Amino acid sequence: MSHLKEALQLRKLTPMMQQYTEIKNQYKDTLLLFRLGDFYELFFDDAVVASRELEIALTGRDCGLEERAPMCGVPHHSVHNYINRLIIKGYKVAICEQVEDPSEAKGIVKRDVVRVITPGTIIDTDLLEEKKNNYIMSIYWVDEGCGLTYADISTGELFSTEILQKGLEQNLQNEISKIQPKEIIYCIKDSNLKDVLLKYQGNFDLFASEYQDWKFEYHQAANQLKRHFDVLTLDGLGFTNNHLGIHSTGALIDYLQTTQKRALNHLNKINIYTLNKTMTLDLTTRKNLELTETLREKKKKGSLLWVLDKTMTSMGGRMIRKWIEEPLVDAVEINQRLEAVEALKNNTLIRQELKANLKNIYDLERLAGKIAYGSITPRDLIALRNSLNHVPNLKILLENIASPLLQSILISIDEHQDIKTLIEKAIQEDPAIALKEGNIIKTGYNHDVDELRRASIEGKSWISNLESQERECTGIKSLKVGYNKVFGYYIEVTKSNLHMVPKEYIRKQTLSNCERYITPALKEIEAKVLGAEEKVVLLEYQLFVNIRSIIEKDVPHIQQTAHAIAQLDALYSLAEVAYENGYTKPIVNDGNTINIHEGRHPVVEKILGINMFVANDTYLDEKNHEISVITGPNMAGKSTYMRQVALIVLMAQIGSFIPATQAEIGIVDRIFTRVGASDDLSQGQSTFMVEMSEMANILNNASSKSLLILDEIGRGTSTFDGLSIAWAVIEYISKLLKCKTLFSTHYHELTELEGKINGVKNYCISVKEEGESIVFLRKVIEGSADKSYGIQVAKLAGLPNDVIQRAQLILIDLEKNDMVKDNETIDNSNNNQNQQLNFDDFHREEILQEIKNINLLETTPLEAINMLYYLQKKANGI
Repeated sequence: MSHLKEALQLRKLTPMMQQYTEIKNQYKDTLLLFRLGDFYELFFDDAVVASRELEIALTGRDCGLEERAPMCGVPHHSVHNYINRLIIKGYKVAICEQVEDPSEAKGIVKRDVVRVITPGTIIDTDLLEEKKNNYIMSIYWVDEGCGLTYADISTGELFSTEILQKGLEQNLQNEISKIQPKEIIYCIKDSNLKDVLLKYQGNFDLFASEYQDWKFEYHQAANQLKRHFDVLTLDGLGFTNNHLGIHSTGALIDYLQTTQKRALNHLNKINIYTLNKTMTLDLTTRKNLELTETLREKKKKGSLLWVLDKTMTSMGGRMIRKWIEEPLVDAVEINQRLEAVEALKNNTLIRQELKANLKNIYDLERLAGKIAYGSITPRDLIALRNSLNHVPNLKILLENIASPLLQSILISIDEHQDIKTLIEKAIQEDPAIALKEGNIIKTGYNHDVDELRRASIEGKSWISNLESQERECTGIKSLKVGYNKVFGYYIEVTKSNLHMVPKEYIRKQTLSNCERYITPALKEIEAKVLGAEEKVVLLEYQLFVNIRSIIEKDVPHIQQTAHAIAQLDALYSLAEVAYENGYTKPIVNDGNTINIHEGRHPVVEKILGINMFVANDTYLDEKNHEISVITGPNMAGKSTYMRQVALIVLMAQIGSFIPATQAEIGIVDRIFTRVGASDDLSQGQSTFMVEMSEMANILNNASSKSLLILDEIGRGTSTFDGLSIAWAVIEYISKLLKCKTLFSTHYHELTELEGKINGVKNYCISVKEEGESIVFLRKVIEGSADKSYGIQVAKLAGLPNDVIQRAQLILIDLEKNDMVKDNETIDNSNNNQNQQLNFDDFHREEILQEIKNINLLETTPLEAINMLYYLQKKANGI
């Protein structure tokens, strides 16, 4: 019944609104921008949504129904700004254009959707961040695991991997947090994935939508890939049999071709990777270490990227970001980068020349994308030529540098002489912005263009001469020849001179103060002038399209050159940063030692200024220095110190020099951080629950090659529980994980673990007492802090003096009772006595539990003697 009602309603609509409705029904999940003349209009529900989101007036239009159709519109020349605002809010936008000339149309002008723009398919460089990729991701989730593919259609990058079932959800979240896609498509049947994406959508600021499940089926996806890459089998693409990435890649290519309405030939290579090729960093670690944005303000300034990004090009900026997001775990690759950075750092002249040339190179990756898209403009081609003019200089600078990586980059850079020559001969130096306005092709490139231009110029000269002749013949000194699009060329005479108008003048238009005329001679010249102008504009457009198609054949090589220059720019940036900040080259190997001399926090040092930061040493290994227990008051610098160590390790593994006098870095496979705490109210989790969930993730996924940064574990609950958990965590790490760990704590009882648990060493942040105040010395020294200095820190923070004085009195009273050290009791309001156990009580309890667990009936005499010896030795250690 509803379908019949819809059909009847459709019949009542005007022909134009029928056309709109038929097109809208094909794109129901989008906001349809319907081209009407110089405006894009939205109707019905789309208009209501757009008027609200864009804050533009909602009007109405007669549509054939009893009520007017809600309508709003935006000018075609400024549509990109409006589209951007809608995309940022998570909407899809379908662009419906007039696909035939209105002057030649019989009836309603033909219209069709030429492109669907979504958050992950933006190509307009004005709407994209220059130094950040705009990725769209496809995920296919089944029992065995999931296929994951992501692409940036503005640059032509395409990556794919598969994540197997073990740790699937966590690994998937890690990849999403690393890639930060703006849009995700997934299989309709993936109910598990839908729940995961809903859970994390707020963290990642992404737009997720379902796509037809049959597009993800193996044969459909495989055939899509074969068609797109024009291959008979998938073997040459790098996929192994039944690789789950085949499903996600095929569906993504289909989605992109469906929405973009084109072949997307610049997506010409799949980079298939495995998760263990780079260091694993989970979302929490990325946030805590502030790799690409600050934790609170979400800004680049104050992040590691802010320190390391001195790139001169947009593509270099994207490359350095990618390196920070994906530290290497292969010592050979890392040391190749370090050698290249060293070579550039040590040669100031070459570095300056590189800077001078790189800063004049435009975004070749996105220019290549525009060529493939058919959206390149004449001015873009001039930018391409100007960029390529600097490429030979880059190659000359690299020729004599003995670095394997830089020599590899040199080989990959093509000068593209044919493209430069073509653009130089064909395109004007300052061409028009629009393609169909002429003024594109350079004089001398095409004979017909030159002839038509000459005719046009001579025709205008004829018209100018005609004006002079008519003035002389008629005696009307104010007579002038004008032009408009409606009437073409005309002769204008003021009303005071109408009596002097010759009889052969043909009146065309009457205005308030003048009359406009035409003559056969004027119309003859007009035909020549306007005919020539129209023909030259059309011919210039055709020639430009032909030039674009010639250059398009070379897009893969342009992309290769762009990638090489991006690498070079990133290496230049690391060298420049190392030189400016006095960084040193680390020794990076496959060992298990982290030995840093006078390390500094790269971001804090940058903010404070060189020589203002207090440097500290760090030593961790797999034998006697696995776990550093760090004590000291709040604000003394424990968290900064621990983050500093993590950042130095990470910098070394991206191939960067580091803020230290020297360092040996044994490669780590993962960095975990548990720093700070906050409620996750959206998930109904308390501070302590968040802390324990993060701790569970670390203990379940860390390996002996991992680096753990643990700050105040157990502080989200009672002292007794917190101390128990912290102690158990250290013991678990020491006995089972055996990974390098920095563990800060306010539980001074944990300092007693040194000498009792192998590999635990005590360190503290030194302070200087000055009367009732303290001075933070920021120096990490061996040993443990004997005080918390909590009241002094509270005083520094600005608590009222009354509170500080009262706290001091309470502290004196508590110390007299000595609740912790001597296990004495304090009467509470109910006169109950609660005993506070010291650290040895935990150890005694452990021995008692072991005795209770002995099965005497199944124990041999020899085993009993060995057990007794073991327990006696353990008891003597108390």
